[in-house]
Amino acid sequence: MAVGVAPPARPGIFGQRPVLSGVAGALCIAFSAVLVRLADVEPATAAVFRCAYALPVLYLLAARERRRYGPRAARARRLAMIAGICFAVDLVLWHHAIDAVGAGLGTVLGNLQVVVVGLAAWLLLGERPGRGLVVAVPTVLLGVVLLSGVVGEGAYGANPALGAVFGIGTALAYGAFLLILRQGNDDLRRPAGPLADATAVGAVAAALLGALTGGVDLVPSWPGHGWLAVLALTSQVIGWLLISVSLPRLPAAMTSVLLLLQPVGSMVLGVILLGERPSATQLLGAGVILAGVVLATTARSRRRSAWGGRSL
Repeated sequence: MAVGVAPPARPGIFGQRPVLSGVAGALCIAFSAVLVRLADVEPATAAVFRCAYALPVLYLLAARERRRYGPRAARARRLAMIAGICFAVDLVLWHHAIDAVGAGLGTVLGNLQVVVVGLAAWLLLGERPGRGLVVAVPTVLLGVVLLSGVVGEGAYGANPALGAVFGIGTALAYGAFLLILRQGNDDLRRPAGPLADATAVGAVAAALLGALTGGVDLVPSWPGHGWLAVLALTSQVIGWLLISVSLPRLPAAMTSVLLLLQPVGSMVLGVILLGERPSATQLLGAGVILAGVVLATTARSRRRSAWGGRSL
């Protein structure tokens, strides 16, 4: 074997059972919005410490990857760091959406990133959109209108219309994060390294965003930071790594189903654990958005897009 050439990697237990690891990852991440609400801290504070508490574990895993496969290219590391800035914007906006419209509906809005990535791949990377994506765009827009509380009465949330705006911003930032991170990492053997770099930059960028808006507290407190530590380990580390390993290895139909586990799970958990009660119109809107997400996801998975099936 030539010197400096890494041997082919075995997929490992999670790669061998992608459905099981995908389900486990989606369920881990389904708790994210609930844990943010339980922490009861400023949106930027939650973003900073979600990233900071995850870093020791991520960098240990990244060091293991480096020993096995060698150092990553400088370009890949730069792109991961740029992606981290987008990730910070995504988290801060998403946490604002959770405050405005609740954990369940805020998570549904965040999943609009699937459509955003599809549109970006068409406009920026020259991928011709499939029929599913063309139908998905007006579908999810209708869902956003229904979920925002503009239509109907008794909408749940402190400010559901503003929550919808934050949700759209979340989807745009998250879509940019996924595209940039994917462009800098096409090696499925290294899920931890790029995520560690993006997470480190995300922590710093979220702190700067919070300082600019006057909404960040960097002094840990109990029990809020206990919930944030749980969030970091379950979502940012375990959930993300499981999904990064599993979804690129699954067929389109299964990917679509797994992608729905997180927003649906978050809505159910919001009702059970937080007492959230979305109106019938908002629930209809959430269902319409999820239908659009399935259409867009299936279309992109079949075309082996730049996204590569990663989400959440």
